[in-house]
Amino acid sequence: MGKRRQHGGAGANGSAGPLLDQALRAVLTAPEDGLDLALDTGASLLAASAGQWPAVSRALLGHADTAVGRCWSAGWRPADLTRVVRRELKPVHLALAVDLIAAEGRRHPAAALDRRWQEQLRELETEAWWPDDEAYLAAFAHRHRLDRFALATAALELLRTWGRLPPIAPVGPAPGQAPRVEHRARRPVPGEPRMLSRIRALLAKAESTEYPEEAEALTAKAQQLIAQHSIDEALLAVSADRDAPASLRIGVDNPYESPKAMLLDAVAAANRCRVVWAKEFGFCTIIGFDGDLDGVELLYTSLLVQATAAMNRSGARQHLDGASRTKAFRQSFLVAYAARIRERLTAATEQATSAAAAGRHLREDGTEEQLVPDERLLPALAARSEAVDQEVGRMFPKLVSQRVRVSDGEGWAAGRAAADRAALHGRAGEIRG
Repeated sequence: MGKRRQHGGAGANGSAGPLLDQALRAVLTAPEDGLDLALDTGASLLAASAGQWPAVSRALLGHADTAVGRCWSAGWRPADLTRVVRRELKPVHLALAVDLIAAEGRRHPAAALDRRWQEQLRELETEAWWPDDEAYLAAFAHRHRLDRFALATAALELLRTWGRLPPIAPVGPAPGQAPRVEHRARRPVPGEPRMLSRIRALLAKAESTEYPEEAEALTAKAQQLIAQHSIDEALLAVSADRDAPASLRIGVDNPYESPKAMLLDAVAAANRCRVVWAKEFGFCTIIGFDGDLDGVELLYTSLLVQATAAMNRSGARQHLDGASRTKAFRQSFLVAYAARIRERLTAATEQATSAAAAGRHLREDGTEEQLVPDERLLPALAARSEAVDQEVGRMFPKLVSQRVRVSDGEGWAAGRAAADRAALHGRAGEIRG
């Protein structure tokens, strides 16, 4: 981990902070037609002197505490900030963004961050790798083969992008905020880590196998375990302190972002969750109970991998006159895939719920055991669905629906066929949609 190295009374450092503030203020307030001039002027100001560069470096990392911290307070999370950069800027900005997140993260002990926040940081591989803050910009420039002016420009572009982000609905506590009482009181289902690990392993096999029949059975088994996991949590919550809905965000980007959002909504609905799509930011917010959210994230990721592979195997398409219709075919393919997955997952969840209400319980090893029917199950599941709807209304009081057009019949048929192959044709003893 890099450490801040303080040098009291350094004249260069005393001027670097105001220089950065001046340059950043001009860039943040510049209209689009004046942005290039503001960037050039600000970058020239920061990069003018090699002797001043270490102080600029320390000032930039110090400013990360403010810039990144403001985003956390406005509801953004590490994956969200990097997703915005990936969509709007270049790879060098993304590398810089990860470093600034790592620099700000030095303020917060890992144990004080919630589970999903820690997972995002691990996925981004955030690390304060530089020897000290005054050496950071020089080391970054060396890594990415940039001169001072180019790096200063990239830093200002990144900070402008983050500085203009609006507040969004939070999906969990920001660093420094205490978890909600309901989350602290939540009692985990016994064996939960093993269950999620088993689901993840089944879906990984489904994605990698070359045999459709095997992929179908593996995905079916994963959905069985997800449904049973949800049922176990619902029953546990009846006798424990009442659990409360949580939320997470999943990136949904072009190409074909609308049918991808439809697929996510299909998986979420089958697992008693709701989805709200923020198209302008490239993500969906999923609202549900914590264990259900884990299952939705795992299953959606796997089904999207399987859908993309099947779509690519279908190849390109042309009209009779030779013009390409591949885009229309693939759009229709994915819409149909999402619609058919919705049907099959919903049927599977209903069957699993009926079996559980009758006292049949699915063990983690895939075998069933007969228990005494629990009359609390169906009311508990209904109460959880109602709680999710109420949380959606609280987080998003103004929602609109969007229709997705289908213009290629062949793509529609191929998408439904791929969905049939992807999921829920179980073997004997497994769920069949």
